[in-house]
Amino acid sequence: MQPWFENAKLGIFIHYGIYAVDGVAESWSFYNGHIPYEQYMKQLDGFTASKFDAEAWADLIEKSGAKYAVLTTKHHDGVALWDTKYSDLNVIQKTPAKRDIVKEYAEAIQKRGIHLGMYYSLIDWSHPDYPSVYEGGKVPEDLSTANRFSSPQDGVQDEERWQKFLEFNNNQLREILTNYGKVDLLWFDGDWERSAEQWNLPAFKEYLHTLNPDIIINSRLQGHGDYKTPEQGIPITRPEGPWEFCTTINTSWGYVPTDNKYKSLNQIIRMFCDCISMGGNMLLDIGPREDGTIDKRQEDILLGLGDWIRTHEEAVFGTEEGIMTRYYLGGSTVSKDRKTLYLFVYDDPKENVCLKGLCNPIKKITVLHSGKELSHEIHGGVPWFNIPGTTWIHMTPEDTHEQVTVLKLEFDEELEMYGGSGAVVTHN
Repeated sequence: MQPWFENAKLGIFIHYGIYAVDGVAESWSFYNGHIPYEQYMKQLDGFTASKFDAEAWADLIEKSGAKYAVLTTKHHDGVALWDTKYSDLNVIQKTPAKRDIVKEYAEAIQKRGIHLGMYYSLIDWSHPDYPSVYEGGKVPEDLSTANRFSSPQDGVQDEERWQKFLEFNNNQLREILTNYGKVDLLWFDGDWERSAEQWNLPAFKEYLHTLNPDIIINSRLQGHGDYKTPEQGIPITRPEGPWEFCTTINTSWGYVPTDNKYKSLNQIIRMFCDCISMGGNMLLDIGPREDGTIDKRQEDILLGLGDWIRTHEEAVFGTEEGIMTRYYLGGSTVSKDRKTLYLFVYDDPKENVCLKGLCNPIKKITVLHSGKELSHEIHGGVPWFNIPGTTWIHMTPEDTHEQVTVLKLEFDEELEMYGGSGAVVTHN
């Protein structure tokens, strides 16, 4: 695992493809029978990327505060956004765009020092050799339940064709990992349709490391990934090890013009704070229009998030996961030397912010965005049992940031929190 990942905190996910032409769900719209496959593929004729500007994308990603980006180089529909030699189903040969989107994206991202990520679908519902075996090699009793895009309809498995498909994946991934500079992260999807054995793991991962020994791979590799990637539902319990939470700005991954159910900027910032409080990253998704432009609502959220991050940078970067919510009913992070605690105040307090279990004397408390120093008092505690009292930080709505306020608590020694059940004293 590369150390840059856990220090990155924020990444931007980009779902871009022909599905933006009609504004339908990427790949799933034909797989689930919402529209015919042929109708879905007619979108190739309308994909122009006429206003696609990789430099503008990279500028926006940089301004968002993100340290890495992940582009859908190929979704389950099999349409590649680069000039692949192993299939003519790509935007250079099959669409009016005739541009290597991946190449332009990679160059613009790397120029700004942002870590380069590539999404790649392991499954390909357009490839003739893909539906040649069943998940786990188990033929269903009722063949009518098998989807024609992922399973052989006649019940007959063809291992030779499956091996050809694996070779196809290897060839396309070699193009991605060797033709576009140093790729830092591979974001796989679709592993659930086959077993680890069918994906030829762990040999497949070893092959990828021969192309780039430093590559980081997400968890969608049948247990052989490097970090966990919960989707849409923010974790309640911290996942073990490195992790990121991937989520959409509205409810769609790709561009769907009728999807107006947007999360507010405040909600996005709070979700981000929740992620870094638990030692994780957030991978926030945008879906550009087919011409390559980005909806202003999505752009404004990225810019607003970036403004908040820059204002509170020291509470974000170079920090570790914070204290448990049993101590403080909100998010938090701790500096690497553990002598500074940052508290995220999500709502406007009436008169105080409450912190329980703090053993350290507080040297200073400041509001990070304004520099204003706050006073505090401690009530209770049983010093002869080393049980601390409750710390009340005096804070009112006039001290708050318009989105999420950060309080900086400084100590002379490393942070120490008490987690016991309190003292039970019997009076005779």
